[in-house]
Amino acid sequence: MSVKDPFNALELARQAAQEDSHDAKFVGELVSIDAEDERICTYLFESSLPGYHGWRWAVTVAKVDSDAPATICDVVLLPGAESLLAPEWIPYKDRILPGDVGVGDIIPTSADDVRLVPGFAELPSDGELDLSEAFELGLGRARVLSIEGLDAASKRWHTGDRGPATPIAQYAPKPCHSCGFFIPIAGSLRSAFGVCANALSPEDARVVSVDHGCGAHSEALIVAE
Repeated sequence: MSVKDPFNALELARQAAQEDSHDAKFVGELVSIDAEDERICTYLFESSLPGYHGWRWAVTVAKVDSDAPATICDVVLLPGAESLLAPEWIPYKDRILPGDVGVGDIIPTSADDVRLVPGFAELPSDGELDLSEAFELGLGRARVLSIEGLDAASKRWHTGDRGPATPIAQYAPKPCHSCGFFIPIAGSLRSAFGVCANALSPEDARVVSVDHGCGAHSEALIVAE
């Protein structure tokens, strides 16, 4: 391949790439010689390293002046236009999905999680609370649900498998809020959600929306003919 070599350092650059690769067979043909200025030039060679299809050995060569010998500055592997690249890194907190956490798994919650606020942020300004109020507001816990956290949870529950849009709810004789087995939850979501306490219901021990329902409603009575 005929390429202008302003530094006359092609073989020096090739030798540097071969030494860095630990085997001459991993350094292929010259791709290009790019002169960045009169003192710095980059030599690109094809890479034959396994797993690095389309990558290039980039050898940067420098000369102090036109009479000085060329010296190697750096040898690196760079991706080309058709290179096989690793997927973009995704932080663990964005990769974890519901159901991923198993026995013994620890999933740290980041300090800046918008779903949580410091526990003292929920306390009233006068600081007067009885025991039940303190427990409900989360006194004693480092962090409690923020407005964003509550909103996200309520939307997820209401549009999920125990909300009003599921087939079992649409065929239910009556909604959960009128069922004797429905236990309203405490706090600001009390009017929208509760827990099912019917052992015969598929929702037993689960959070359900007030407008959810199933065939095990307490008032689904059989009328004798």
